[in-house]
Amino acid sequence: MHEQQNVFPLQQDIARFIESTRWDEEYSDLKIPLHIQFIFEGSAQKGAQVTYLAQVLFSNGTDQRFFDKSVQFPYGQGGSLYFDLVLFDPLSGLLAFYTNLILAGEMDTYEPMGGTRIYEVSKEIALRGAASLYSRGWSERVNLANDMSTNFGLRKAKFSYFYAMDLLKNGEPDAAVREFGNMIKGLDEVYDRFSKEHYTSKFLQAHSRDLANALQLLGQKNMLKDMMELDPDNLEIYEAALD
Repeated sequence: MHEQQNVFPLQQDIARFIESTRWDEEYSDLKIPLHIQFIFEGSAQKGAQVTYLAQVLFSNGTDQRFFDKSVQFPYGQGGSLYFDLVLFDPLSGLLAFYTNLILAGEMDTYEPMGGTRIYEVSKEIALRGAASLYSRGWSERVNLANDMSTNFGLRKAKFSYFYAMDLLKNGEPDAAVREFGNMIKGLDEVYDRFSKEHYTSKFLQAHSRDLANALQLLGQKNMLKDMMELDPDNLEIYEAALD
């Protein structure tokens, strides 16, 4: 019961931390949903401090989802969370790492490779975590930040998908077709490197229905056939759009 009381204010502390931190000057007006779910696995008392072990799910509610199974952090009532790139704190570092990772993914949808600078921030946080006393899981997070930032095919495909959808809404079908073609090139680039790529699959799972509808509206049967090969998990959606 004592442990439950200790972590009870965590939700408010996290919300306050996320909302009060200025994550990026250039994209400060973005309203990005951020869902965070903790699954506590245990705790250990060390002096006056309690260290918690947990699994944590971070998501934007649609096409970005990260499930971390190796979370370790000290937490006690009365402490305040703050983000400092130099002075590493395990809990605020974890929150800042994934918030920046999701922000970088969103920024990639507004301009080509728009999230590069923010991916570097995530990487820097992870490197500091890996060198800290609470290093559990941080080397994997370094790898995750590297994997996300160097998955250039997915990053290109995301930008082209959203740009194409905007062009279509704005009554520019020819330009939309060209941009959907660029999206398919990006996906080809992903699958030239990987037979299956988890985060690309998540992106396509979230957008396959809207994508199929757009390609059907544009009469792009060849592109629908391309998507059937590139995204077999959603094969039926593309097949239905071909009929």
